[in-house]
Amino acid sequence: MITIWGRANSVNVQKVLWVCDELVLPYNRIDAGLQFGRNDEPDYLAMNPTGKIPTLVDGDYVLWESNSILRYLAMQYGASSLLYPTEPKARASIDRWLDWSLSTLQPAERPVFWTIVRTPEAERDNAKLAADIDNVAKLWKLLDVHLQGRFHIEGDHFTLADIVLGAYAKRWFGLPGVERPSTPNLERWYQRLSTRPGFKKYVDLDLT
Repeated sequence: MITIWGRANSVNVQKVLWVCDELVLPYNRIDAGLQFGRNDEPDYLAMNPTGKIPTLVDGDYVLWESNSILRYLAMQYGASSLLYPTEPKARASIDRWLDWSLSTLQPAERPVFWTIVRTPEAERDNAKLAADIDNVAKLWKLLDVHLQGRFHIEGDHFTLADIVLGAYAKRWFGLPGVERPSTPNLERWYQRLSTRPGFKKYVDLDLT
């Protein structure tokens, strides 16, 4: 059975669990990271020298980096699914959003999430927070424009791109006290996405 190391409130772990749900793939999850520790212990670092989560163990195969794990699971266990199509242009179009989520979106949204959810109010830099919120709002506006006339992020089917961006969208729409710009296309897409069982089970949780 596949083993996934990582705490359930990590957005990067949530993406992996959601893919497992879409593929009806059994797994065993082991808590690691933050309050659970373990990711700085020698046995974990032997699997994943970055000390980050998640880490996937599938038999004697070990893989880290969440979006690489998603691709692996889709290719290894979802060949008949449409999560990660084999046609080069379709796959590349999905890959760009997976790359964008890590290169651009996550670095912008992370300080907003950590400040609002994990930093006591008295310790916050409110001027910086306002600037950070404005920065990440511009990225969601970009996606809102992209979603004009689209049902999914890419193509006619639900794919890994929807899973990855949907997990981050939960954090954006779930943050309290944030004044968000109007993004009707994004909001319609998110509402459709939020009805999927995997989203409800693994992503639609209290932000902690």
